[in-house]
Amino acid sequence: MKWRVTVMRDAGFGAFAASFSEMWPLLAQGLGDTLKLASGAVLIGLIFGLVVCLARISPNKILSRAALLYIEAMRGTPALVQLLLIYYGLVSMGLRLEAFQAAVLGLGFNMAAYVAEILRGGLAGVGTGQKEAAAALGLTPSMSMRLIILPQAIRIVLPPLGNSAISLIKDTSIAALISAPDLVLQARNLSSEYFLPLPIFL
Repeated sequence: MKWRVTVMRDAGFGAFAASFSEMWPLLAQGLGDTLKLASGAVLIGLIFGLVVCLARISPNKILSRAALLYIEAMRGTPALVQLLLIYYGLVSMGLRLEAFQAAVLGLGFNMAAYVAEILRGGLAGVGTGQKEAAAALGLTPSMSMRLIILPQAIRIVLPPLGNSAISLIKDTSIAALISAPDLVLQARNLSSEYFLPLPIFL
């Protein structure tokens, strides 16, 4: 208690440096949780984004319109709202997710909408001559997509996909609002305990 009073009296960077050895394990744990959260969300975003992209460019009008509706809904609403709907809304349907699971799904599904449009733009950037040449060689549409079009589209979409992944990593901070374990939640808890919000968050 005496030490805690000293910290409050010297609430600043000096106090933060003095108690950093105690804070570091929790901050490191939070950083690890953030990396796990971001990795899982990026993986979901890439895989589901590819599925949505293929549905978006499908000749099936129902699939294409459903994919368009999903993309517009996810891009047109805040990620925080989507996160809250998944975490609290699914409970009313009898499905309860842990905060970490809800954060991974929410951020992943949000990223998937952007990934789908990025991939669609990349596929559109491949010249029609490539598709015609693949058809002339007797390749089926699926083989043409897998062997000819996708490899070329990947080079086009890598930079915007990287930007999308970086944005998602920054968006992981909102996961703390549903108490998902991450770096921001640990920093907030330490800030409440040590009364040093500025140096901790910096």
